[in-house]
Amino acid sequence: MSEPSGAAATRHEIAAWFMMAIGLIAAIKLHLLPGLLAGLLVYELIHILAPRLRLWRLSHDTSKVMAVAVLSTIVVLILTLAIAGLLTVLRRDAGSPEALLKQFIGIVESARVSLPKWAVANLPANPEELRQLIVKWLRDHLQDLQHIGATTGRALVHILIGMIIGAMVALHEVRPRDAQKPLARALTERVDRLGNAFRRIVFAQIRISALNTTLTGIYLGVVLPLFGVYLPLVKTMIAVTFIVGLLPVVGNLISNTVIVVVSLGTSLQVAAGSLGYLVVIHKLEYFVNARIVGTQIRARAWEILLAMLTMEAAFGIAGVVAAPIYYAYIKDELTSRGQI
Repeated sequence: MSEPSGAAATRHEIAAWFMMAIGLIAAIKLHLLPGLLAGLLVYELIHILAPRLRLWRLSHDTSKVMAVAVLSTIVVLILTLAIAGLLTVLRRDAGSPEALLKQFIGIVESARVSLPKWAVANLPANPEELRQLIVKWLRDHLQDLQHIGATTGRALVHILIGMIIGAMVALHEVRPRDAQKPLARALTERVDRLGNAFRRIVFAQIRISALNTTLTGIYLGVVLPLFGVYLPLVKTMIAVTFIVGLLPVVGNLISNTVIVVVSLGTSLQVAAGSLGYLVVIHKLEYFVNARIVGTQIRARAWEILLAMLTMEAAFGIAGVVAAPIYYAYIKDELTSRGQI
């Protein structure tokens, strides 16, 4: 039950706010954000699907628990298979590190014809020199790359554990329980608000990213081949477009840069065409974004961007990912108290 707007906060609510603040910051500082987001995703998916399947309306508590347990298992299994499938597609499209290096060198060499002289002057003189520079960079940053690999492995484990915890929490929700004490009730209210913020931001951004990815895929896989242009790493670029598209504002910049650079390896005309097409896509996306995200949390693009810049300065890349959700949660808390 939500607190009345403008009502004085109780000591239990104040304690719950401090505990939530500590928990949200700790999730980033302890590198548990992937697990938190995965858990929230599973929890919200179950809460969206269960009413539509009328699982909440089952009369017998045991039947309800069993039905939600089966649904939880299916959701976790589908998400796990989706992640594994995405990694497989990326690995097959990019190939081995050696093959990816050759493709990158080929793109840079092809771009020499299209780039202006001042840009070409700053590039390595030949493919072998470029290869040596890349190998030297990899050797100098070997420890950092090993750390990234280990961090990625831990993140995948945290995601799996987070999904399981989210399913367990959703399962616990349908079990009969005694009346909550004041602090537990206040904490439950905070968690519910965080879950609502996650659902509004992430699910809205998924729809936006899916639209963007579909239009980009049509351009890369249909439009360009019709003109006899076949870019390398098309599957990888489509996957990257969807993944980074989950980040409001900055995600588009990342995916656009990758596509334009790869297009530049074919010709300056293809790069210009790619840039023009992507600009048109994102002009359309701005209207969709304003309609979906803006109406969900009543926030303008500059508000979310400012939150992302602030969180990036404080917590790095993890802060960029968490910023829209945290901002939506904080704004919801302030709105509920009649402060904004």
